[in-house]
Amino acid sequence: MKIIIIGCGKVGLTLAELLSAEKHDVVLIDESSQKLSSIPEELDALRILGNGASVNIQQEAGVEEADLLIAVTGSDELNLLCCLIAKKAGNCHTIARVRNPIYNKEIGFIKEKLGISMIINPELTAATEISRLLRFPSAIKIDTFAKGRVELLKFRIKPEFHLNNMPVSQIGSHTNSDILICAVERGDLIAIPDGNFILRDNDLLSIIASPQNASTFFKHIGFKTGQVKNAMIVGGGKLGYYTANLLQAMNINVRIVENNRDRCEQLSVLLPDSTIIYGDGTDKQLLLEEGLSEAESFLTLTGLDEENILLSLFAKANSNAKLITKVTKIAFTEIINNLDIGSVIYPKHLTADYILQYVRAMSNSIGSNVETLYQILDGRAEALEFAIHDASAVTNIPLAELKLKSNLLIGSINRKGKTWIPRGQDTIQVGDTVIIVTTQKGLGDILDILRK
Repeated sequence: MKIIIIGCGKVGLTLAELLSAEKHDVVLIDESSQKLSSIPEELDALRILGNGASVNIQQEAGVEEADLLIAVTGSDELNLLCCLIAKKAGNCHTIARVRNPIYNKEIGFIKEKLGISMIINPELTAATEISRLLRFPSAIKIDTFAKGRVELLKFRIKPEFHLNNMPVSQIGSHTNSDILICAVERGDLIAIPDGNFILRDNDLLSIIASPQNASTFFKHIGFKTGQVKNAMIVGGGKLGYYTANLLQAMNINVRIVENNRDRCEQLSVLLPDSTIIYGDGTDKQLLLEEGLSEAESFLTLTGLDEENILLSLFAKANSNAKLITKVTKIAFTEIINNLDIGSVIYPKHLTADYILQYVRAMSNSIGSNVETLYQILDGRAEALEFAIHDASAVTNIPLAELKLKSNLLIGSINRKGKTWIPRGQDTIQVGDTVIIVTTQKGLGDILDILRK
């Protein structure tokens, strides 16, 4: 596929790297020569200097032959204009990043009238992820499949769970729950485990289960399963606003600490059911006076990664709150993971996941579409949901007889609203949706799970 990306910021470059790795023909457009010159030389993408909303620039990029144009500049309006021009000049699929809350209730109208294929809002996407985590604070990360019938949950093993030295094969019977351990992180080790894999305290586990089975599992090992009752948020920007709005709807009491007086006044109008505190979120005494010690959740959503991380460490030492930390830069993920600061939210990753999911669905060859895609294990593995539309070499054959690629698990089958963890004699059938967890990158078709 030929894909044009307008905007060479963090999201644009992440997408270019992922799409180029999957052998798509990528063209990058940006008005900044400095941004273009800073792109790594090894990135296999054509660079064009210019305004992405210019018809001439888009034609130079080959918009007439393009399959997809993605506009992720810093301006919502420019992104929409780029997509509108691309539809007229090339009639390709278009994706626009639109972040301003003023457009949030008009997304459907904008998509229909401008003919845009997809509109992605990174802050709203991240806020939705946060609200899901606060419904189920036991997990560090939760991704959903099969319209919410299946969840991929990540958590850290603690000594009080009594799972140390237990083989994976015994977990289901020990906890009386139907779950699948699909990934283990232990320091630098990343494993897609078999039944003989031995778990250790402090491992990071990713499990696949229905919400009910996940709840049963966590209750058995003594992990909290009910949603939080209150949340303290540091940072009242777009992400803070979207998050508070969603939490209010869940009847969670919200307190926002924001250091800009004008923004506090805006938030007071936008969020009448939340408490808005004008003050410095790095003031330790202020946080304690405003109830940090009693907070059930503490969210650091400022624009500074270092500030967010340090605040979460302070909250960890002074409360039992569920911690959620926003991180924009991802150069030090190993260090961040070792800090054990709860759930770390990467809006850039979430945005790239949704767009990559759309691209995979466009480019599949036989109709077994990628319905859902998540980057997991710090981007070193993927969890994908395939919809099986046609009979093929993977259908109607017991899973035990399929010659699957290494480091790949079939995590769940959803059939006519019923979802289960498959065993060796189960089969994939037309009409199913199937969840695959693998370190093999670039699966775009269900047949890609098989060894050549």
